[in-house]
Amino acid sequence: MGFDACRFTSAEPPTHKEHFERWLQSGCHGEMGYLQRNAHKRIEPQKVLSDARTIITFAASYFENAPSGPIARYARFTDYHDVLAERLKVLSEFIAKSKPGSRSLWYVDTGPLLERDLAQRAGLGFIGKHTNLISRQLGNWFFLAEIITTLEIEPDAPEKNRCGTCSRCITACPTAAITAPFQLDARRCISYLTIELKGPIPESLRPLMGNRIYGCDDCLEVCPWNRFAREGRIMKEHARPDLGTPDLIELLALDDAAFKRKFAGTPIIRTKRRGLLRNVCVALGNIGDQSSLPALERATRDKEPLVAEHAEWAIDQIELRELTAPTDQPAQVPGVAS
Repeated sequence: MGFDACRFTSAEPPTHKEHFERWLQSGCHGEMGYLQRNAHKRIEPQKVLSDARTIITFAASYFENAPSGPIARYARFTDYHDVLAERLKVLSEFIAKSKPGSRSLWYVDTGPLLERDLAQRAGLGFIGKHTNLISRQLGNWFFLAEIITTLEIEPDAPEKNRCGTCSRCITACPTAAITAPFQLDARRCISYLTIELKGPIPESLRPLMGNRIYGCDDCLEVCPWNRFAREGRIMKEHARPDLGTPDLIELLALDDAAFKRKFAGTPIIRTKRRGLLRNVCVALGNIGDQSSLPALERATRDKEPLVAEHAEWAIDQIELRELTAPTDQPAQVPGVAS
C-alpha cells in the first residue's frame, strides 16, 4: 500500500497513560479540550473498540529535500488525512475479508489513541525529548496512522529510547515550550499557537515566533536521526512546492474565497482565513519593514477583529524597529518575497 513502515502491538493500555493524565491535569494542553473529553478512551483502547486485540501502526514519510520555511513541512502537501485514509480503508476491508466476524477501526490523527506511545511499543520508533516520535529509518519526518482491530496478531518488540545525552531539540525551541526532556507545554508551542489556538496569540510570545505562520519544525529539524530521512512513496506525489516560500504580503490580501481556493485540500484550511492572517500579521511584525505597512494598514480594517488587532501590533513592532535601526544599513527582510 506504500507505507514506509508497519508494526504491531497489543490493544493493552498505553505505557505512559499516567504521564498523559498528569499532563492534562497540569493544563499543558491549553484549549485543546477534546484531549480532556476523550481522555478515558485514550488510556483504554478497549473503550475505543470493544474486544480489540491488536493495534496496527503505520508510518508514512513526508520528508522532501527542501529548506524549512514559514509553513511546517508536513503541511506543504495535500492533506495527509485524506491521502492516508484511502489506503487504510482498503486495509481495513482486507482484514474484514481475511477474518469474517472481526471488527476494525482506522484513524489518521483523528481518533482517541495515544498514537506515539502505541507506535513506540510497536517498535515503529521512539519518543524523543521533544515528545515527537523518531524513527531510526525515517528520522522525524513522518505521519502516523493506526488500525485497531479485534484480530489477534503477534506483537512486535518495542523500541527503546535512543536520544542519549543529546538535547538539541530542547535548545532549538524558540519559545521554550519543551520545559524538560519529554515534557511539552503546548501553550507555548508555535504549532499550537498558529494552529490550535483560536483567539489572540499572547503578546509575550509573538516576538519569538519569527516568520512562522503554520506550525514549526525547529525541534524536528535539529535531530541527528534525520540523517536517515528519506522521501516516502505515498506523499511524494502530493507535494505542494508553492507553499515552501509564500509571499506574506500576498497572503494578507486574501479574502475568504481566495483563501479557500489557495489552500483547499491542504491542512492549512483548518486555521480558516482569520487564523492564518492573524499568524501572517505576527510574522510581518517580526520580520517586515516599511514596505509591509500598507498591507498591514489595510488589515487593521479587516472584518475580523482578530486580524485587525494583530495587524495593529505588527505596525507598532515595525515602527519601533525602524526607529531603533542603524540608519546606514537597510533593514533585511528574510521570508518576505519581493
